[in-house]
Amino acid sequence: MFELKTVHKEAVPSALERAKHYRLLNEAGAAESICLDILAVEPDNQEALINLILAMSDRFGRDYAVGDSRVQDYLAQIKGDYEKAYYTGIVYEKRAKATLRNGAVGSESTAYDLFRNAMIWFEKAESLRPPGNDDVILRWNGCARIIMRNNLKPREMASDFIE
Repeated sequence: MFELKTVHKEAVPSALERAKHYRLLNEAGAAESICLDILAVEPDNQEALINLILAMSDRFGRDYAVGDSRVQDYLAQIKGDYEKAYYTGIVYEKRAKATLRNGAVGSESTAYDLFRNAMIWFEKAESLRPPGNDDVILRWNGCARIIMRNNLKPREMASDFIE
């Protein structure tokens, strides 16, 4: 239908700033679009990848279809082990928060499982973190507090099997 226009490589730094700005304004769709434009000219741009992942996860639970497989594809392109673990944890955390806000039947146990997955990824990132960087500890603690404040529990296993 339309052929997308290509941004110039010289415009990438200002486009990255604009994407961050749109995320701060809760315009995740605009930020996502800008990041995709940047990645079209610089496929390995790690800052654009991270901002794209964050913008996509900002849209969880907002009546937008954001497929987990698309997010996972972009997470796989992040080069650093710490960054990959940290941002994977953030994606799980944001999905958990969206699930908890949704309030559907069974969502509390699903949110618990998602928060626990986030915490596992934050623990992986903790062992890889740069000295003086406690971001993963802060995120892990945030997940733990949400679980405790909301009294979230893991999914109960059915006991309909023969012992």
